[in-house]
Amino acid sequence: MAARIRSIIGGSAGNLVEWYDWYAYAAFTLYFAPHFFPSGDPTVELLQAAAVFALGFLMRPIGGWLMGVYSDRHGRKAGLTLSVTLMCAGSLLIAVTPTYESIGVAAPALLLLARLMQGLSVGGEYGASATYLSEIAGRDRRGFFASLQYVTLIGGQLSALGLLLLLQQFLPREALDAWGWRIPFLIGGVLAISVFWLRRGLVETESFHNADPAARRRSGFVALIRDHPRETATVIALTAGGTLAFYAYSIYMQKFLVNTSGFSREAASTISAASLFGFMLLQPVMGALSDRIGRKPLMVGFGVLGVAFTWPIFTTLEGVRDPVTAFWIVMGALAIVSGYSAISGVVKAEMYPAAIRTLGVALPYAIANAVFGGTAEYVALWLKGAGWERGFYLYVTAMIGVSLITYLLMPDTKSASRILED
Repeated sequence: MAARIRSIIGGSAGNLVEWYDWYAYAAFTLYFAPHFFPSGDPTVELLQAAAVFALGFLMRPIGGWLMGVYSDRHGRKAGLTLSVTLMCAGSLLIAVTPTYESIGVAAPALLLLARLMQGLSVGGEYGASATYLSEIAGRDRRGFFASLQYVTLIGGQLSALGLLLLLQQFLPREALDAWGWRIPFLIGGVLAISVFWLRRGLVETESFHNADPAARRRSGFVALIRDHPRETATVIALTAGGTLAFYAYSIYMQKFLVNTSGFSREAASTISAASLFGFMLLQPVMGALSDRIGRKPLMVGFGVLGVAFTWPIFTTLEGVRDPVTAFWIVMGALAIVSGYSAISGVVKAEMYPAAIRTLGVALPYAIANAVFGGTAEYVALWLKGAGWERGFYLYVTAMIGVSLITYLLMPDTKSASRILED
């Protein structure tokens, strides 16, 4: 049990640094966007930066495919180590890239290259970490321990926001605008180097060792689609609404509170950080609950509440001017999303056999995440620029509805877990 807990902590700590690096881009967009996309119009600058954010997501299916196959063939530990190496390189590149004023169009081109590298990294990270945590955990606490993936995912996002708040507090605004936004990317690159050495010391899972070597060698896109088409389609559908809702209430919410509600950048950052902290604390609670009552009731609860309350949440926030009120509304929205986020990794892992599990978790998730999660901010800003901001609220509601239908039709993976076969 002690060895298992050490492995879970080791895998989770690395996951936190990976997601910190990924989310630092979103947290500091308001500050670095004018340096790479100068236009004089804040919405246009944010829209262009959001486009690069979305393009990074398009690399996630490729990363999920390549590193999913790599992890199934060579081990979960090997995949986790490779993903953090790519993340390190991407973060350090953003930290040192000159601005548009210095090198012209090469600046946004290098920024895009860095995000593509990070997209490859995160595409592989999700599948490898979800699989590793689900396999290393015991049967009775699998939901609880697997929920640590989102704890560290949110912890990474929260760390990026926390650093933003510290820099806003101790750096003059002019310094933060001019060069202070580079600090988080430099820190992320250095932390990723330390995680590389941490992950080299992880133990491999029994599920990987027990999987048929011949079946592991066959892990690939063709095998996934040919042998597991229903599971793959189910993962895409169950992820679509959940990932869109998560990004709408976390990544995009910071910009929404500034551009629509009228809060200052500092106030919006504080509201986002506080609500994400509460959201993080909910994950193990919901994961433990799934170990008792099953995974399906939590996902159905998210679907029903998401369909019912997405429109009221956004329309109410439009007119809110009190930061405490805004916090509680955002916190309520994220509490709803917890029914999906806390167990999303373990649900996917429980659907596939060990020989193709990492690819099965990573690739269909990354496809849905790229199409719906990565574009959430861009779609929201585009609709706002077109004068139909509320169209985004309807879009989020509709996609949660699609996922709700999937939750209702699929079996409860806790009782039908393929990990039990390992």
